[in-house]
Amino acid sequence: MVELLRYNLESEGFEVSAALDGEEAMLSIEEQAPDMVLLDWMIPKISGIEICRRLRRGPEFKNLPIIMITARGEENDRIRGLDVGADDYVSKPFSPQELLARIRAVLRRHNPDLSGDSLVVSDITMDLVAHKVSRAGVALHLGPTEFKLLRFFMERAGRVLTREQLLDGVWGHNVYVEDRTVDVHIRRLRKVLNTSNAADLIRTVRAVGYCFEKG
Repeated sequence: MVELLRYNLESEGFEVSAALDGEEAMLSIEEQAPDMVLLDWMIPKISGIEICRRLRRGPEFKNLPIIMITARGEENDRIRGLDVGADDYVSKPFSPQELLARIRAVLRRHNPDLSGDSLVVSDITMDLVAHKVSRAGVALHLGPTEFKLLRFFMERAGRVLTREQLLDGVWGHNVYVEDRTVDVHIRRLRKVLNTSNAADLIRTVRAVGYCFEKG
């Protein structure tokens, strides 16, 4: 099932990280927070329901979208999964198309700005079709890397991102780029975004990375 899900999700453009037990899942989530978690109820070592409960306890993952996947179809089990904080619940067997539809629906609920052809955070608007960016109605001119970097930030606004996450998300896993390259491009991005003494939305988090503020 893991490989089937991976194939279908990657075919739709999602990046997938798989964990085969609860301990591995918790470590993976803590090391690199995903945009969504698909959580099997019966995962070994730490149950899916317990992982969901733990994630909801801390502020960092309180709003992380979670969909429970399980063979349990009883109403009480569904209610229990939702009570501990799951956003949705899919019972086996299910079709990949149904799961994809539920994933998109949950992502839209958590971040409505990701549902169309543009991103809007604070007074910054990014047109994903025309590849244009404006701030407070004024057009901004970004290079290709700064555009990708800004998009990555805006899609994860409010989250603290490490340099490693930025490197993987913007430059890719298979490209060797030094950490300081991130800092160089962030300086360039700030210079363009902060013209006319506009507020700096990119917050440096000492010894961790950066956070794009929602304004």
